[in-house]
Amino acid sequence: MAQELGQLPMGWLLTALIVIVVASGFSIGRIRAERYLIAGGQKFHSRGNYHGYYVAMWGFIPPLLVAGLYVLFAKPTALGLLSSELPEAFHTLSSAELQSYLESVANAAAMGGYSGSDLVFATVTGRYLELWGSLKGATLALMLAGAVLGIMYARRKVSPAFRARLRVERGAEAFLFLCAAIAIATTVGIVASLLYESLRFFAEVPFTDFLFGTRWNAQTSAEFGALPLFFGTFMIALIAMLVAAPVGLFSAIYLSEYASVRTRRYVKPLLEMLAGIPTVVYGFFALLVIAPAVRASALGINSFLIELGAANGPVLAAQPTSALAAGLVMGVMVIPFVSSLSDDVINAVPDSLRDGAFAMGATKSETIKQIILPAALPGIVASMLLAVSRAIGETMIVVMAAGQRARISFDPSTDLTTITVQIVALLTGETEFDSPKTLSAFALGLVLFVVTLIFNLIALRVVQRYRDKYE
Repeated sequence: MAQELGQLPMGWLLTALIVIVVASGFSIGRIRAERYLIAGGQKFHSRGNYHGYYVAMWGFIPPLLVAGLYVLFAKPTALGLLSSELPEAFHTLSSAELQSYLESVANAAAMGGYSGSDLVFATVTGRYLELWGSLKGATLALMLAGAVLGIMYARRKVSPAFRARLRVERGAEAFLFLCAAIAIATTVGIVASLLYESLRFFAEVPFTDFLFGTRWNAQTSAEFGALPLFFGTFMIALIAMLVAAPVGLFSAIYLSEYASVRTRRYVKPLLEMLAGIPTVVYGFFALLVIAPAVRASALGINSFLIELGAANGPVLAAQPTSALAAGLVMGVMVIPFVSSLSDDVINAVPDSLRDGAFAMGATKSETIKQIILPAALPGIVASMLLAVSRAIGETMIVVMAAGQRARISFDPSTDLTTITVQIVALLTGETEFDSPKTLSAFALGLVLFVVTLIFNLIALRVVQRYRDKYE
């Protein structure tokens, strides 16, 4: 019985139980309030629905807390109990080996059990399913008991003088505060984990060697000079912005100031569709179309320079994958971030400024250059920085079209790599989270976080410096 329960989808069970409890609590609270109304003689402070919401809230909170504890501690508890029941021979393994074995058991149990020839593994997996099923049963029982107690407590509060509406509003306010606190706590947790793991890494690798070293070979835990990764990241992002910034900004100016309503209706959604294309599609396009074109162009330039006598050999590397190919496609991908936000900002400029400029005899182009763009500058800068952040964090296009070689080269036709690509490479496969190789990924993530933070601070500074206030 416990094994069968261990194979049931707990997520659906928890959701179904909570929905039933909430619906039952609302009905119980409202029915009790309506009975007071039918009896008459007393004036209610709150409507019957609020009494139903109050009872449902008390029926919802205990199961939710139990479900949260289950999500956080059920698997570690089951694995701990299983580990304590294992024979002594298993405890001769190292902690990493034992943990890997237990994870394999958990994965096999998640697939419905083990049916292979290893009888020991099958027995251990069956016992894990029994423990897992027992925990599920206990969790469901606790949720149901907590819901019943909560509903009983709240039901006793229902009365004509009870201020159910105020309690429900306070509960909604607390829920909204909890959502905001979760977002803040998540950010703090991410930063704290990055700092902690990065400090562990820098305890083994000097900080200056990491930031200013020019050789990167983290796969063998030999060299951790991340300067080539920084160079590749910013070079590809620069190429992308050289495409996205002018195209996106000029598109926004055209759509907001020159295009007709009908043209704008069709062109703007088409531009914004670029943001919805999966990055793997962009990667394939860069690999199969743009990269060969860039290589052919580089070979043509080399041949032309050699025939002209300006060079004795190839000037450009003309690699099959290149930073230029990745940057060009990435620039197309981030055009909507620039064009859409800039268009919204330009349209937000008050018409009174345009009318004043025209009244002074300014032309359309002079009004745009001297009045509209300076007024919309904070929003335009924000759109540019958003596009830069998107370009810096891109992975798939770089993996497919730019290569994974860590080096410093100003030749756009050579292959480079970025911070995000290396983070993925370092954390893929069987990894030990106490080795410099894996810890270096957290150090790279910390650098990426700091760079993004700097861009945000620059944006705030620009906004404060150039913000114009209109009545």
